[in-house]
Amino acid sequence: MGKELDYIFILNSLREIPFGVGKKLLIAFLQGNKDNESINKNRLYKLKSFGSLGYSNDELESMIDGLVMNGLIQTSAVNGNTFWKVLELSSKGKKEIDEPSLYKRKLSFNFKQSHTIITENDKKIFDAFGTFLLPYNDAQKKAIISNNKHILCIAGAGTGKTTVLTKRIEFLVKYKSINPNKILAITFTRKAKQEMMKRLLSMDCLESVSVETFNSFCEGILRQHGNLIYSRPVRVISYRDKIMIMNIALNKLSIGMQRALDIYFSYAQRRGKTDEQLANIFMNDCFFIRDYFKFKNIPVEKSSFDIDPEHIKSLNLVIGVCKFIEGYMQQEGLRDFADQLIDTLSLFEKHKNLIPSFDYVFIDEYQDVNSTQIKLIDFVFPENLFAVGDPRQSIYGWRGSDIRHILNFEEKYSDCDIITLTKNYRSTSHIVELINNSIKSMNLADLEAVINGEKEVRLLKFDSEQTEFEFVIQSIANSKLPRNEIFVLARTNRQLNELSQLMKVRGIKHIVRSDEMKTAKNILPTIEEITLATVHAIKGLEAHMVFVVGCTGMNFPCKGSEHPVIEMVKVEEYDKEEEERRLFYVAMSRAKHSLYLSYSGKKPTHFITDEMMGMLEENKREIENKIEIEKKREEEFSLVKSDHIVKRLREWRSELSKVQGVPAFMIMHDRTLFDIAVKMPICVKDLEQVFGIGPTKIMKYGEEILKIINGEK
Repeated sequence: MGKELDYIFILNSLREIPFGVGKKLLIAFLQGNKDNESINKNRLYKLKSFGSLGYSNDELESMIDGLVMNGLIQTSAVNGNTFWKVLELSSKGKKEIDEPSLYKRKLSFNFKQSHTIITENDKKIFDAFGTFLLPYNDAQKKAIISNNKHILCIAGAGTGKTTVLTKRIEFLVKYKSINPNKILAITFTRKAKQEMMKRLLSMDCLESVSVETFNSFCEGILRQHGNLIYSRPVRVISYRDKIMIMNIALNKLSIGMQRALDIYFSYAQRRGKTDEQLANIFMNDCFFIRDYFKFKNIPVEKSSFDIDPEHIKSLNLVIGVCKFIEGYMQQEGLRDFADQLIDTLSLFEKHKNLIPSFDYVFIDEYQDVNSTQIKLIDFVFPENLFAVGDPRQSIYGWRGSDIRHILNFEEKYSDCDIITLTKNYRSTSHIVELINNSIKSMNLADLEAVINGEKEVRLLKFDSEQTEFEFVIQSIANSKLPRNEIFVLARTNRQLNELSQLMKVRGIKHIVRSDEMKTAKNILPTIEEITLATVHAIKGLEAHMVFVVGCTGMNFPCKGSEHPVIEMVKVEEYDKEEEERRLFYVAMSRAKHSLYLSYSGKKPTHFITDEMMGMLEENKREIENKIEIEKKREEEFSLVKSDHIVKRLREWRSELSKVQGVPAFMIMHDRTLFDIAVKMPICVKDLEQVFGIGPTKIMKYGEEILKIINGEK
C-alpha cells in the first residue's frame, strides 16, 4: 500500500475496534502505544491494525480530521451526552476500504507538474517583437505568442494571468490579423469581465471582441433565440422574486418563516445572526440545492440525498420548498443562471445552426469551471482554446466546480502547450516563501518572488477572540496606510459579523464582503474604508496589509460552516480538507507586504506546518511588546468607558423598573451591569458569558443592552 493510501489503515482500525473510540485513543492505537490503559484493558494490541502507522500525533490528528470532513468517519454522542463524542466508521468509510477513491481526488495525485521550456529559438522570436513583449518575462511571452491551438496557462497567485490573457488577444488582432469578431473571452464574474474590457480598451483592440461571463453569454443567446425553446415570455429571477417565492412556499406548506428557521437551524447556528440573516441563508441554501440537482439532472427527492436521520425534519422542509420553487418558476416563466445555462445547451442541441462560431476562445479561472460550463464550451468547439487558471486556488468545489477539468486538460487536448507562470509580482519574498510552504504537499511548482522587502509576516496568539479582534482594530487605527490597502479576512460569516459590530462601535468605516451579503452597498469599494471579508469573497483582490483572523483548527479547515442538509447533497468529487488548505493559501496570498495570522486558544491550525512556524516565530518578542503596550492602553480606555456604560445601563434599568412596576434589582443586578461594562459584549453570543444573564433575559433585553453598548440608545 503506497503512502497516499495510508488513510485506509485508519479506517481499518475503526472497523476492527469493537466500540466507538475517542481521537486520542485512536491515535495511540495507530501508533502502537501499549502503555495506554484502554488499549491494555480491552486487549486492543491483539488487533491486526494495532501500530500500523508511524506518524506523529499532529499528523494523525490531521489525517483523522480530513476523514471526518470527507464523511468517511462520523462522530456520535455517547449515551446522549453531547459533550462526549466518539469516532465511528461511516457507510462511506466502509465502502472506501473496499473501493478506495479519496486519494484520487487529491491534487497531488492527479496533477502532473510541467516546467515551461524556453528554447533559443523562442528567445529569437521574442526579440523580434521588440517593445511589444519587452515588459514581460519569458514564460509570459511564450503564453502571449504561442502558435499551439490548445494552451493551458497555469498562473499562480500574482503572476499576471489577466495581463497575459488580454495581451494575447492584442497579439492575435495586431500581429496575426485575427478578426476580433471571432474572439470570445469568457470569465465568471461581472468584475472580472469589466477588468478585461478595461485592459482591452487601453490596448485599442476591444472593438468587436466578445467579453462575457458564462451567465451573460447564455442570457444573450436566449434573448435572441428564446422563442425557439420557450412557449411563453420568460425573465431572469430577481432577488425580490426569490424572497416572494420563499414566502409563498412556506405559506403553502403552512409554516411561518420563524418556524422554518427553528427547524432548519440549531441554537448554535442561530447564535450571533439576526433573523434576517438566517432567512437569507435558508433561502440561498434552498435555491442552491434546487440548482445543484438541476445541473445533475436528478430530482429533488429523499432518495437523492445521503440521509442523516438526525436532520430529517430539515431535509423534509428543504425538499418541500425546493419542489415548490421549481413548480412556481416554471409556471411564472422565471429563470435563473442554472436554467439559462441548461436552456442554452438545450437550444444548441436542437438547433446546431445557432451555435455561434468563434475561432479563438479564452477561458479565465479555468480551475473553477463545472461540467455544464465545459459542455457549453464543447458546443462552441473553437479551433483554438486558451485556458488560464491555478489549481492552487480551486476553492469552489462546494458549489459544483470541478478541479478535474484543469488537471486533465492534457488528456483532453493531447497536443496542448502547458505554460506555467511562476514569477509573483504581488508579494514580498517572505510571503511567497510562506505560501509556497503551505501547499508543499500538493506537489506544485514553487512561485518565485520578484519583490524584496521587510519581513512583515507574523503569527500571533491571543488569550481570547476579543483580544485578537482588539489587536486588529488597534493596528488599523495606528496604521498610516490608505484604508483600501487593508484587508481583514475571516473564514466564517460569524467572525465577520462580530468584527464588523466591534468596528462600528469604534467608528471605523469598513466594507463587508461576506458569503451572505452580496448587495451593492457591501461590494462597492471606497477609498476611505477597509475591507472586511470572508476568504471566498476576497478571491482575486490584493492589499498591502492583510490580517487573517481565527487561524485555528475549528476554522481552517472549517468545521460546521455548512448546514447538514447542504452536506447531504454533496457528492465525493473533491477532497474537502485539501480545498480548505487551498483556501488558507488564497487568504495569505492576498497580502503584498504585511501578513498577520492570528488565533486564540491552545494551538493554531495544522495547516501551519513546523517549517512555516519557524518562518513566523522570528521577531516574536517585538510583536509581544507591541501587544502589551496596546493592551495597557486599551485597559485605560476601558476603565473610562465602563463607568459611562454602567451609568447608561442604570438609567435604562430605572426607566424599565418604573414601566414594569418592579424593583430595579429584579430586572438586573448591579453585578450584572458591571460585568456587561467589563466584557463589552458585541453580539448575543457574548451576552451568554455575562454573569446573571440567561436565555430569558437575553430574549427580553438582549437587543436593548447591545444598543446601549453601541451608543444607539
